Amino acid sequence: MTDKNSKIYYSAPDAPIRLVNQLAPFLSPITTDRRIVVVCIGTDRSTGDALGPLVGTFLRKFNSAAFEIYGTLDQPVHALNLDDTLEQIYEQYDNPYVIGIDACLGNSSSIGAIQVADGPIHPGAGVHKKLTPVGNIHISAVVNVGGMMEYLALQTTRLHLVVSMATLIARSLFVAIVISARGDAESASTAEQ
Repeated sequence: MTDKNSKIYYSAPDAPIRLVNQLAPFLSPITTDRRIVVVCIGTDRSTGDALGPLVGTFLRKFNSAAFEIYGTLDQPVHALNLDDTLEQIYEQYDNPYVIGIDACLGNSSSIGAIQVADGPIHPGAGVHKKLTPVGNIHISAVVNVGGMMEYLALQTTRLHLVVSMATLIARSLFVAIVISARGDAESASTAEQ
């Protein structure tokens, strides 16, 4: 049995399959009458905070009808439009299953860690903003150290780290959604190869 709340480091060789396996228990019970909506939070104006829009942009390249995407590099979902975006989602879809994705700050040993958790993500918490929580579940990725000068930490985050984590999250989420929709969890390792 997989621990749904354990950290996965993006550089681990088994990170893709572990991330798919952590997402699967959340996604497999979703009935076909519920629309999956992925809300990728952040802005392209800050390297560390670009994780969400990068995930959305990479997910869009899969051109899948299995889910909806909000938050890309060209149309980011951020503090100024978050509430309007959520209102639009809940007006357009009846009882959507929302997956919130955002970067976060943590301690130095957690940089590069990705975590899947039940319940909403609290965007802006790392920079002391109180924004509307997002998601039935969420995926967070630790991009830099928090605790002091958070805006500077986000501005000085390495782009390579953010792109690598966003690529892993997008690919793994896509695979997990497709596998869950088919009800074929055993093909996870095949889909990841």
